[in-house]
Amino acid sequence: MPAEKISLQNAKENKLFYFVANVVVYREKDSRCLILKRSEHEIVHPGKYGVIGGKLEWKDLDLENPTRIHGDVLDYEAAIEKLLVREAKEEAGIEIEPQLLYVNSVAFIRPDEVPVVMVKFAAKYKGGEIKLQREAFTDYAWVNENEVKNYNCIKGIAEEIAATIKKFQLK
Repeated sequence: MPAEKISLQNAKENKLFYFVANVVVYREKDSRCLILKRSEHEIVHPGKYGVIGGKLEWKDLDLENPTRIHGDVLDYEAAIEKLLVREAKEEAGIEIEPQLLYVNSVAFIRPDEVPVVMVKFAAKYKGGEIKLQREAFTDYAWVNENEVKNYNCIKGIAEEIAATIKKFQLK
């Protein structure tokens, strides 16, 4: 019988993580990627430049509308793609292509002791004018692999920008 609600009742406490996905947005016309400056009020990496991203939330798994039922398992195909398309719109006011290229992943523990698994992707910029999400971001820049080094970025962002540019230039 498929799940009727989302619950932590049967979850193992030592296996609970936030799932976060980030996306490096690549603008094809000038081979630059978007970085956003995080608010000083953020729990993780306040005031540093990073990329678009967000946490997968229970509301992203609508029990009434799975994309597929596999026995008793409810599947939600393209949940990460939908998350990142939504986050790009919410955080920067832009549209991205839903086709994602894998960049890397990391597991970490936030300062508030919450464990996180983060998977990072690259996607092409589709359109729209940058309009930063109020109170979450204070600045932005379109940068190449050299320019990104001039910004106070979260560790690893410069390498992810370089990897993203390389991935799209090889296509």
